[in-house]
Amino acid sequence: MPVQIAFMKRLPMSYRHLSNQRRRSSTNQVCRAITTRRQILEQTSLGFGALAARALFAEEPGGRARLDDPLAPKRPHLPPRAKSVIFMYMDGGISQVDSFDPKPRLGSENGRARPFAIDATVFNQNGNLLASPWRFKRCGQSGIPISDLFPHLRSVADELCVIRSMTAFSANHPNATYALHSGHARLGRPSMGAWVTYGLGTQSQNFPGFVVVHGGQMFSGGMSNIGSGFLPANYQGSMMLPSAPHLPNLLRQDARADVQNAKQRVLRELDHDLSSSAGTNSVIEAAIANHELAFRMQSAAPELFDLSQETTRTKRQYGLEAEYANTRKYGSQCLIARRLVERGVRFIELTINPGNSDRWDQHSDLKNGHSRNALAVDQPVTALIRDLKARGLLDSTLIVCTSEFGRTPFAQGTNGRDHNPQGFSMWMAGGGIRGGTVYGATDEYGYRAIENKLTVHDLHANMLHLLGIDHTRLTFRFGGRDVRLTDVHGRIVDELIA
Repeated sequence: MPVQIAFMKRLPMSYRHLSNQRRRSSTNQVCRAITTRRQILEQTSLGFGALAARALFAEEPGGRARLDDPLAPKRPHLPPRAKSVIFMYMDGGISQVDSFDPKPRLGSENGRARPFAIDATVFNQNGNLLASPWRFKRCGQSGIPISDLFPHLRSVADELCVIRSMTAFSANHPNATYALHSGHARLGRPSMGAWVTYGLGTQSQNFPGFVVVHGGQMFSGGMSNIGSGFLPANYQGSMMLPSAPHLPNLLRQDARADVQNAKQRVLRELDHDLSSSAGTNSVIEAAIANHELAFRMQSAAPELFDLSQETTRTKRQYGLEAEYANTRKYGSQCLIARRLVERGVRFIELTINPGNSDRWDQHSDLKNGHSRNALAVDQPVTALIRDLKARGLLDSTLIVCTSEFGRTPFAQGTNGRDHNPQGFSMWMAGGGIRGGTVYGATDEYGYRAIENKLTVHDLHANMLHLLGIDHTRLTFRFGGRDVRLTDVHGRIVDELIA
């Protein structure tokens, strides 16, 4: 099972939780039933065959062959542009007409009745056209329009590729969130982070391949959004809480390190015996890998969260000294994301902080809610882009920032906006993306995508492509067919790629 850190209340039951007597009984029962090739090598020729096999398979201490490690780095299908992904999930639905898709007609026709047909909305409290309370400005040499919501992000406009024609499969938070993360608007499918680590493994020895740096706002639809679905359990997202940097689940219970090390040696031997006797058993292997990784993280994770190693200038840039608490929180998440990239983690997801005026989900009081949410993320996100670029990491790190859907250009009540899956904005940067570009368009009111419409399948296909994965070849046999993240859809958009 995957490592669950700080946020999770308990770890799944595994072989390591059994008493010594039950371990011996379980192991003996399996040994009587199964004789493996590894056993044959170990029990014949005075064990010299096992020595040769261990050298051949480059086994690590404890007997796990690196070639059999499900998270070992794998060869991509294509020359990769990106090595890592930072996925910034803006839970709730950022309004496109208030952020990256200016619509002058909303200003000139503010308060008038809608002159176009609409689909059913969630609450059906549909009012008149509602102009944006924020002004737009063309930014950078590319002239990308960005609203006053994101004054810091304006300074890196030339790094952004803004997509104005994204669409969602549902106007309901949980289903749209499932689709954004897994390509399907229902439970049980593997998350895109799980697919990426399944396809490529990870370059990190001390951290999981798929890490969620959790701000505290639980996903709409819950933990299934970062689950492994029908993929092996090794690929599920592992959640970290920056608010608990001491990571209590990883602290050793023994007073001295040598006592713990001695116990670990015994556990490795027992695990090795069981694994060798049981043959191929993904559940046992996942449980063993999980606890071995947790042991390595006891020394690696505290160092990761020790932001005192960063310079005062860096911490100030990320907003760690900001007056607004949620800016400080999201700044810590972004800084930890950069440090995870440096440590070889393949897929990193950031979630927003609780208390942000009901996420980006402003059915009323749009100006106050969106302003507070933007204040929390604008400075940290901009600092992350600048910092990655200064360190030579932006070209190999794909940053994706999006909500599950957008919002209506007409009012819900008098001062809110309802959900809108028909057309909304998102952006990407780094990792082979063509910066300083705008792709796609909505109609003149910002309601429906009318040019270069994209779906989550297209988004996932292009993310995989930039990582060197052919989305049509990344498959897993399930339910009698070869299943993939993009189902039977998805297209590569050359205009997005540098």
